[in-house]
Amino acid sequence: MEEIQYFPAKRKLASPYFSILIPSWNNLPYLTLCVNSIRLHSVVPFELVVHLNESNDGSKEWVEAQEDIAFSYSQKNVGVCHAMNAMRDLASADYLLYLNDDMYVLPGWDVALKNEIDSCGTQKFFFSSTMIEPRAQSNCSIEANFGNSIENFQEEKLIHSYRQFEFHDWQGSTWPPNVVHKDLWDLVGGYSVEFSPGMYSDPDFSMKLWNQGVRLFKGLGKSRVYHFGSISVKRVKQNKGYYQFIRHWGMTSSTLSKYFLRRGDTFDGPLSQRPIPSMVQLKNLYYRLSLPFRK
Repeated sequence: MEEIQYFPAKRKLASPYFSILIPSWNNLPYLTLCVNSIRLHSVVPFELVVHLNESNDGSKEWVEAQEDIAFSYSQKNVGVCHAMNAMRDLASADYLLYLNDDMYVLPGWDVALKNEIDSCGTQKFFFSSTMIEPRAQSNCSIEANFGNSIENFQEEKLIHSYRQFEFHDWQGSTWPPNVVHKDLWDLVGGYSVEFSPGMYSDPDFSMKLWNQGVRLFKGLGKSRVYHFGSISVKRVKQNKGYYQFIRHWGMTSSTLSKYFLRRGDTFDGPLSQRPIPSMVQLKNLYYRLSLPFRK
């Protein structure tokens, strides 16, 4: 495991509501755009915590010059799981908000999350913002193309247009942006490093929350961010997370999504597990039995 170094912020907010955790890997143009959007469009008190993997593109120098950013740093890419757990050590707010560095937050994103947290009456929740993507990667996203890179990003058009898309609150919070109470994070042990560099670590985290009794997995239609589309994932050598998830939980991640989280369904209250059809159970059994033959 590569050694991780920790650097507290030079200028720290006294009582942040959110600790915004942003893992980054040689992605300076997107990281600066993401951070600037947070500073521009957020009104709920927050602190910024970044993890820098490698940082041979000037990211470390830029972050060091930002007095309001705490950061952790590894000379090599340790992946998102180690990065998330490292940032937790620097976070001081009650609510840990995970954001990717290729996201641009929109006005009202944080207020909608805070209002939901303040009104839900429990710490056992997992809430997400809704992504706007050039090409929707799931039924939890709004498909609208305002650019698939910084070079063709239509920022002004996005800011004037993002409210026009009707979208409901939805079931199945898994992917970032997401927010969880720090005590719940600590209870489940953060992100599972056996999924490094990170494929399928998101549904694994949701499954751990489910096993601790969380049934509020809610995506908020009014909390919106623009997502350029997995900029870092396209560059990394991926772990075989599909089979790691089966090995860990005895079922596919799609079983979790469909029969536990009901991901993408219109939100209608706390979840209860759906009956898993016999054919799906047989499929999961087949995968479990075939794991020793898969490298």
